[in-house]
This record gives sequence, structure tokens and C-alpha cells, in this order.
Amino acid sequence: MAEDGLRIGGLSSGLAVLLNGEGSKENSLKTHLVSNCDDFGHQSVERTLEYVLGLPNKSVGSLASPIDSNLVRCLIQSEFSKLHASSSVFGNRDGVCISGDGCAPHIIGLDESSIRGDIRVMKPPLLVESLAMFSSARANAFVWKGKWMYEVILETSGIQQLGWATVSCPFTDHKGVGDADDSYAFDGRRVRKWNKEAEPYGQSWVVGDAIGCCIDLDCNEISFYRNGVSLGPAFHGIRKMGPGSGYYPAVSLSQGEKCELNFGARPFRFPIEGYFPLQAPPSLVPFATQLLYCLSRLLGMHSVEQANHSSVQKLRRLKRFVSHEELFYPVSHGICEEFFSVLGADVWSREYIAWGPFLSFMMEVFGLQIPHDYSSLDRVLDVFLEFEGSHLLFEHFINALACGCKTAPLVLKDCPCSGSYPYLALACHILRRQELMVLWWKSPDFEFLFEGFLSRKNPNKHDLESMIPSVSWPGSSEDVSYESSMLLTTRALSEAVSKIEEKHRDLCHLVIQFIPPVTPPQFPGSVFRTFLQNLLIKNRGSDRNLPPPGVSSNSVLVSLYTVILHFLSEGFGMGDICGWLKGTENGPDVGFLHRGGHRSFPVGLFLRNDPHRNDSSRLGGLFSHLSKSYQAYDEETELIRWEEGCMDDEETRVTHSTTKKPCCCSCYNDDFTRISKYPIRHTAKGSRVHCSSIPERSAHVATECSTGSLNDEIEDKPSSSYQSESEFSYRPVQHMKFVQRESNISSATLREEELLDVLLLLYHIGLAPNFKQASYYMSHQSQSISLMEEADKQLREKTSSEQLKHLKEARNGYREEVIDCVRQCAWYRISLFSRWKQRGMYATCIWTVQLLLVLSKVDLLFLYIPEYYLEALVDCFHVLRKSDPPFVPSSIFIKQGLASFVTFVVTHFNDPRISSADLRDLLLQSISVLVQYKEYLSVFESNEAATQRMPKALLSAFDNRSWIPVTNILLRLCKGSGFGSSRHGESSSSSVVFQRLLGETCINDEELFSAFLNRLFNTLSWTMTEFSVSVREMQEKYQVLEFQQKKCSVIFDLSCNLARLLEFCTHAIPQAFLFGAETNLRRLTELIVFILNHITSAEDAEFFDLLLRRHGQSSEKVNRGMILAPLVGIILNLLNAGEHMECREHNDVVSIFASMGCLDSFQCRFQYLLDYNWAGTFRGDAYLVKLAQLENFLSLLSRSQSQENTICEGEMDGDDGMCCICYAREADAQFSPCSHRSCYGCITRHLLNCHRCFFCNARVMDVVRINEKTG
Repeated sequence: MAEDGLRIGGLSSGLAVLLNGEGSKENSLKTHLVSNCDDFGHQSVERTLEYVLGLPNKSVGSLASPIDSNLVRCLIQSEFSKLHASSSVFGNRDGVCISGDGCAPHIIGLDESSIRGDIRVMKPPLLVESLAMFSSARANAFVWKGKWMYEVILETSGIQQLGWATVSCPFTDHKGVGDADDSYAFDGRRVRKWNKEAEPYGQSWVVGDAIGCCIDLDCNEISFYRNGVSLGPAFHGIRKMGPGSGYYPAVSLSQGEKCELNFGARPFRFPIEGYFPLQAPPSLVPFATQLLYCLSRLLGMHSVEQANHSSVQKLRRLKRFVSHEELFYPVSHGICEEFFSVLGADVWSREYIAWGPFLSFMMEVFGLQIPHDYSSLDRVLDVFLEFEGSHLLFEHFINALACGCKTAPLVLKDCPCSGSYPYLALACHILRRQELMVLWWKSPDFEFLFEGFLSRKNPNKHDLESMIPSVSWPGSSEDVSYESSMLLTTRALSEAVSKIEEKHRDLCHLVIQFIPPVTPPQFPGSVFRTFLQNLLIKNRGSDRNLPPPGVSSNSVLVSLYTVILHFLSEGFGMGDICGWLKGTENGPDVGFLHRGGHRSFPVGLFLRNDPHRNDSSRLGGLFSHLSKSYQAYDEETELIRWEEGCMDDEETRVTHSTTKKPCCCSCYNDDFTRISKYPIRHTAKGSRVHCSSIPERSAHVATECSTGSLNDEIEDKPSSSYQSESEFSYRPVQHMKFVQRESNISSATLREEELLDVLLLLYHIGLAPNFKQASYYMSHQSQSISLMEEADKQLREKTSSEQLKHLKEARNGYREEVIDCVRQCAWYRISLFSRWKQRGMYATCIWTVQLLLVLSKVDLLFLYIPEYYLEALVDCFHVLRKSDPPFVPSSIFIKQGLASFVTFVVTHFNDPRISSADLRDLLLQSISVLVQYKEYLSVFESNEAATQRMPKALLSAFDNRSWIPVTNILLRLCKGSGFGSSRHGESSSSSVVFQRLLGETCINDEELFSAFLNRLFNTLSWTMTEFSVSVREMQEKYQVLEFQQKKCSVIFDLSCNLARLLEFCTHAIPQAFLFGAETNLRRLTELIVFILNHITSAEDAEFFDLLLRRHGQSSEKVNRGMILAPLVGIILNLLNAGEHMECREHNDVVSIFASMGCLDSFQCRFQYLLDYNWAGTFRGDAYLVKLAQLENFLSLLSRSQSQENTICEGEMDGDDGMCCICYAREADAQFSPCSHRSCYGCITRHLLNCHRCFFCNARVMDVVRINEKTG
């Protein structure tokens, strides 16, 4: 049974409805007041007591003595005795049997003897976690007739099988509930129901869901509920049982899964009508509920008296026998004395009442919507806290509030005060009292409850459908009203999320301000710091593919990150506690991340082996290794200080002190804020930063810079590697120094730099996965829209009814996927990417990259930097760069604040001090992504570090691991200079600056270029070999598997890119092929012939062309011309260069090609180049001139090859002096010392990759030319 409104503790918010069936409190109050007042407004004390206590009219006689608490208690005891002993309201208990294995008589728990695996009770009463790969257990109670239920609160959302099983169901290490006869389960992770076999059922679940497991033995049916909403009957016709046996509640959990089982020890979060809890509620519940209802009516009378009335009504109320204010103290104390007297008599009932009636009462007093009734709540707190037993009650009450934050879903009609907001608002108010804050802090579950308050329930697909019922996207053909409806919906949800985040900050403020009553005294922030450290210890390893058990919910990490980001970016706004924070000349209310001028960082933060940081990998390796290999500073109290922007070029420097401000502190035109259809309004309190108030707007996150790239699908090729010596001290750091901390007090207080350190780690383990998921939905949305548009196009063209049917089905499927992605993306915008968060993330990037650049000048400190600093920086940078709508225009995104990011990536992508190759790849990938865009490429061209270091570093980094991103970068820098590459105007966006720098680098460093060229030849040869093998396999089987086709298309793309690089080399450095030894030219020639053979010899041309393209790619964009064009360009480049350099006498291109042999085959391949349809590759007729050059080359080649064949026939006399490797030249060189002979060209090529003889494998010490030796 779903609840229409907010349900609290399993009871409706109106206590009158629960017991008496009366209407609302206000209406019944007015009615009763009228019946007890005369014409002049007089009302007697007796009638007032009757109303408050809910007694019949005139049941209280005249009172001779003043009202006191004893009199009130006497009235309660005499009139409420029947409720005191009543338990029939909870139904007949026949049909359930409880064994004696619980923690107390009639208390249901887990049957210890039934546990298989390892299930641990983390927190009473039944919060359990599986520590084994698969664990199962039954309860110590079974049912055989009637309708029963138990409830499971999910702490994790992985594989869990929840349901019912008989005692005969065997539990093993691999089988549990639902895997045998008479065993039934539901698993929301796999969205399946289980009874020996699995079948689709229900909805996917999320953390915080309340799963109701119901069994109806009258109808022999089992069903499940998610948050009070029925998932439908799961099993029918289950076997009937007798009194001696029955169905046990049972659960099976995979490793690390956690859930809280509630068999009735607490009120159900979502009770289902007609079903009873297995464990009977305490008999005192009706009596305690009635007492709280009396107190509620008393408070209601006070509220009416305090309301505004006309002057006549005020005069009438002055004639009363006694005011409600005078009655409040004795009546309320009498009620509370009886309330606590009853609770003291039954310890087991205190928790149930705190989670049920008391929670409902407090929420009703406080009010679920704004404005809240703080006055009435304070009066209640004053009364309750006077009693000794109140501390135990409030301890359970705080537990209930924290649980409410975990389980409360966002409901659109309740926005903005929806979700966890009511619970948080109430908790924040009561914890302002020192007494209750101390009580919470002393609780053994303090940190667990703190995480509960920071939890926020995330929606699944079905939740989003109810939260965002109407969706719209650019170009959609949906109802025009959907766009405005979605706009209003997302605004309401954004406001609700903002209110929850505000209360998270308020709660953390309270914890930071709290000074625990311990000796010696502690400073403000000490409790918060301890919580952060323990949270990080708990979440060590949570970024692994398989996180360890016990890690926190992702929503906790995200909430805490959001709180800290707001503190550091928008300012603490804490006035009275700002004194303990390190102040600056800007004032304490200016956000830490936006303060200009001098900056400092405690280096001891990296050098200490803190428990929450000791397993974090550092840039130089593991901490244990570094501490042994490198001596740390003796003084861990040192600060490193620098001037903001000191690492940037003076001409382009942008800081908070310059006239031009960084993007995070600048105001841009309103056009950018109007781009968003989903604005989020936010007002920063107490923040006086260099930024005018900008209306909030949401933004869509995009892909992180993945390090996997294309080489995840391809094995590493065989190749040599080359590592050049690099100098990693590009710019001397000015205005940087080490200073001592002013006092030891500063190390005892919570510093903002510590919060920055925690912020980056929380981003790494909490936010990055969410942005990655958002990136998936963005990408999938674009793909689904394209597929839907293609289906629409085909629907307009097709006439066959069968085709129309299939197309309509496909189109509807794509539409559903688009709608789901639109909702998911909207939710990520709402929850993660409001305007102030973007501003804070941008400032975090600035702060972090400047810190890394400064520390990179000190080897020891740089080695100790945690890896997550770099990972969080890169990921955050690209999330902001691809935000939709954009945070700032892309033209100034880097220039106005993040120019130092370019400096860092180009300086350190091959820094040997960074031990992790994955991290270096991450920086290289960033360069690869950025140079694809003209506005970002211009930043690289104007960056001094990039122009000085990048060309040489890129050539050095072209190795087994990094050749793909390096190829992409070089290709982007050289784009537009090749044959057939200017059809779409790519040349206009190429980099003339870097083309010149690359050419100069290759000419000036012959050794570096030679090593690069060798690896380029090897790599292209390997990719084409892999491509041809894959094509041959599929041609033989004549079937195309999706993976194989994807592999073929990827390798083909890579081969095209590598061929373009070779084309650039022949254009920019032709002398490397035309001068000196002919090895490079001969290898190039062989490679061209090899590629032509494989591309032009396909038996089934149509099948071959199909393999080149991925799904959705057209033949116009992907075809053989992509690889043929650079081959033509290479030939023409060498011919043109040879004519200008007059170097035919050294390395003649035509004669080298002619020496390859097989004239007929050669002419056929080159004729294919001439006959290819180049019109689709070029604009205009400019290509005709070049094709004429190619035709002339083919004529020269034919004549030259004929002459060479004639000479070879005349000299063919069986001479044993020919090279036995190529059989084309004389064996004119030999290895030393083994003396094996071959031609000098073959030996030279072999030595590029191996220094052993290819005949005997002996190590080669020298190569001797035979003619030199004999001479």
C-alpha cells in the first residue's frame, strides 16, 4: 500500500487518526473549544482538561485545588487503564511460532545454527553484513497460517536474495534463499525472483529502499513491496504448512552486502494493510501514543491562543477562568511523568515508541513544510529534557531521524520540503542544544548516524518516471507542453536538493562548532576532523573494481564532498567560529579557494603516515617504499608558500589580484545563464567574493578522460622503446619558500588545506564514478536520438507492411531509451552540477594545479603527493570542460584561469618521477583531447612550456604503451598537410607552429627521429598485419561478429592515422629518406607495397568495405581512400622533394620501387590508385594535377623496372655472394665477431630492433663493410 504523503515511523502523521479516527487537530480543537465556552467566551479548567486528555464532556468534576502534575496523572491513570493493557489493536498472533534463540523472550532474531557463510551483526538490533562470498541465514520464527510480513532496509544495493524458506531449504556457499523447493526470494539487483529457477520480476532497487516481504498463507501467495508500492504477486500456490513447521524469513547476501532486518522490533517504514509483523509490538504502544496525543492537543491550544485574533476575541479570551499558558506547565509535566513512568517499566518498548509514536509526534509538532513551528518544538524539548529517562528516548529518536534520512524518497508534490529534508531540519534544530549534541557524540554509533544524516536516496528508473513525468529534448516531437512541464519539475526538484544540501551544511556546522567535554580541552573542528579521518579509513580501497566490504554509501561521500566544497568555495559563513580558521587579508568569509595573493600548504600532510592515507599510492610509488628510499623532512610543521600564479607566463597570467579575474570569479553575460532549461537558484550566505550574484543553472556532465582508449581492444605490438633524458624544471619558481608554522596550535586545529585534501579524495572515490555514469547516459542519449531519427527516415521511405512493423518497434524502443537517458541526465544536472558547484570545481582545479606545479620543483615533495590529487584534477577539469550547458565559453575556459593546467600536462606526461604509467597516460590523454579543438590548441601554441617541451617529448613517448594517444596528438598537429585531407577544411585548424617545431626537432635530433621513425615503421607494419589476419579470418568463415568487426575498424583507423604521420614525415623531413643510407626509403617502399597488396587484393570488395565501418558509419566517411590517400601523398612528397634537392644520384625513389620486383603486380596496384574515385575526397579539380604526377611516376617505374630486370637476367649466374635475406643485393657486410654475411641494408634495419646476429644469435659488436675490409 503506497503512502500518498510522508509516512513517519510507520504511523501516519496525525495521531488522532491512529487512535480516535478524528479529523485534523486544528478542526477538532475549534469544535471542542466552542462546546466548552459560554456566550462570553468563558471556559472552565475542567472542560479544558477534558479536551486535552480526550475525555467525555463533563466527565471531570469541579476541582477544589489548583492544577498540578499529580492531579493530571491521577486522571490519566483512572481513565487510560484500558489502553494500558490493550494489545488487541495489533491483531491475532495465532499462526507464528518463535523459538528461544532470540536476544530476549518473544524477540525475533537470526537463528545462529542456520547461518552458512559469515554474517555479522554490525549494529543492534539486526543490521547485518556478509563477510563471505555468499552467506545465508534464517530467522528464529516461522509462520504457517495468516498474513505476515517483515521489512528489509537496504544499506547496499548489490546481490541480495530476500524472502521465505522452509527448514528443509539447504544453504551452501553457492546456494541460498530461492535456490531450492519451498524457498522463494526476490533480488532487485538482478531484477529476478527465485524458486529454483530465476524469472524477471519487480524493479531494480537502490540503497535506502524498504523491501516488504509478505506472505499470505490464506491465499498461498508471496509478494514483495518496494517502499510501500506492490511489485505484484511473485509466487502463487505455495505449499501449505501445519503448526509444527512453516516458512521462515530468510536472506542470502553476497560479500560486502548489508541490510537491516525488521521483524517488528521497530515500526515498519511502510506497513502493508492486512499484514502483521512477525514480532508483536509492545503492549504499551497504544497507551504511550494516547499520552503523546494529549500533549499534541495541549500544544495545539497554545498555538490557537498565540494566533492573531480580533480585539473582541482577545477581550473574550481574557475572561477565561485560566489561560492555557498557566495550564501548560502542570499538565505537560503530568503527562510526561506518566509517559516516562510507563517507559521505565518496559525497557524493550522504549525503542519502538521512539521510532514510532514519538517520531510521529515530534514531526507533527515541528511541521513537515516551511515555516516550521520552532516555538512549540522548543517547549516540548524543554519539558522532555527535564526527565531523567529522556536521554535514552532521544538516543533512539536520533537513530530514527538518521534512518529517515536514508529511506525518505523525493516526492515531487512535496517539494521543496521532500526527501530527507524534514528529518534533517528537525535534527539540526534539536542538536543545537548542547545536551543533545553531547548525547549524540557519546553514542557508540555517532559516526554511523552521522553518515545516515548525510545519506540521500537516489532514484531508480521507476522513481524518475514519477519525479519527472514529462520529458523533452532538443528536436523532440513530443507534446510542446512537455518542455515547460519538465522545466517546472526540474526547478522544483532542484530547490528540494538545495534545501537538503543546506541542512547538510548546517549539521556539519554544528559538528565543527562542537567542543567535546573532555580533558584536555579540544579545539573546534576536532570532532569533525576525527569523523573525516575515520570515514576515509573505512573507505580505503573503495575506488577498486571490487571494493572491500564495509565502505560507505556513495551518497554519503557525495554529500560530504558538497559540504566541504561549499565551505571552501563560498565561505564558512560561521561568524563566531571563524576565529580558529586561518584568516587572510580578504577576510574569513571569502572562500578559501578564491583568496588571492600568498598561498601556503602544510607539506607534513604528505609526509605523515596517517592511517587513512598510508595505503594511498603516491606519485613516486608506495609510501613504505618512499620512506625507506628517501629521507623525509625532519620538520613536519613546515609550510610551503608561493605567490598565486607564479607558475604562469607573465603575459597570460590571470589571478584574483589581476585586473582580469579567473572564470570562477568573473561575471559573464546573461546569455550563458539563459542557455540552461533547468536553472537552479542558490544564494550564497556570508560570502563576499569577487563575483556578482549569478542565477544558478544546471549543467550536464560529460566524459572523463579515459586512459584505456583504443589499445584496450588490441594487444601491444612488438617494438623497441626509446627514453630521452628530460629536464623537469622548466621554470624556476619565484616567490616560493618554506617557513615554520607560527605555533603548535595551528596543527591542532582543522585547517582549510586539510579540507582541500579530503575534498580531492572524496571527489576521486565518490564523485568521479557519478560523472562517469552521467557521461554514459549522455553518450547513450545522443546515440539513441540518432538511431531514432534514422528509423523515422526509413519509416518515411519504406512501403512494406512487414518492414514498417519492425521499424515502428525499433523506433519505439529507441524512444524509450532516449526518454530514460533524458531523465537520468536531468537528475545528474540537478544533484551534481549546480552553478556554485561548477564555480567551486573550477577554483579547485586552479588551486590544485598550482600546488602540483610548485611541489614539482622539489623532488622529495613531488614524489610523496598522493595519486588522487592528479587523478581528481584531470577528471574535474574535463568534467567542467564538457559541461552542458557550458560553465564558461570554451574560448576562455583555459585562458582565464587554467593556463597552468596546460603547463602541467605537457611538463609531466613523461615525467619519470611519476611511477604509474597509467597516470602518465592520463596526462597524455588530456593533451590528445584538448588539441582536437582549435580554441584549446591556440593555448598550447601560446604556452611557453608546450612549445619548448612538447615536440621532443611526444616523439620520445611514442612507444609500446603510448603510441595511440601520441599518434592522435601528432595527427591533430599535422592535420591538413596531406593528400586528400582538405575536403572538409581541416587545414584551417592545423597548427603551423607545431608543424614547424616538429620539423626542427626531427632535423636537430637525428637520433631521436631515427628511433621514432623505426617505431613508426614497426607499428604500422604490425597494425596492417593484424588487420589483414582479422579480415582473412572473417572472409574464410564469411560471417562478421560484432567484436571482430569493431576490432577491424579500430585497427584500420589506427593504420590510417599512422600512414598520415609517415606522410607528414616525408613532407616535413624528406631528407631523412632521400639522403644518406637508403634504409629508411627502402623500408618505406616495402611498407607501401605491403599495404597496397592487402588493400587492393580483396576477393569480395563489398564484404571487405563492410569490415572497415562500425555500426552507423557511412561509406562516404569510412572507405579505402582513407589509407590510400596518405600512400599517394608519400610518393608525391618524395618525388617533389627529389626534384628540388637533385638527389637522384643518392636515393632514387623510382629505382628503389623498381627493385621490389613483380612488375605486373606492381602496375596493377598502382593502377588501382589512379583509377580510384578521388572526386569524393577533394574540393574542385586540384587533385587531377597530382594524379597526373602519379601517372608519370608509374610510367617511369615501368621503364626502370624493365631495365633492372634486363640487367638482372644478364648477371644471373648463380653467384653465392647475394644477400640471403632479401636476395636483391650483394652481401657486402658482415657481423663481428661471428662473421656472418648479409647486405648492409638488411643488417642496418635488423640492428634498429635487435643487436644479435640473425643467423647464430651471437651478440653483435660491430658491422664491417666487406669492400672496406678487403681494401
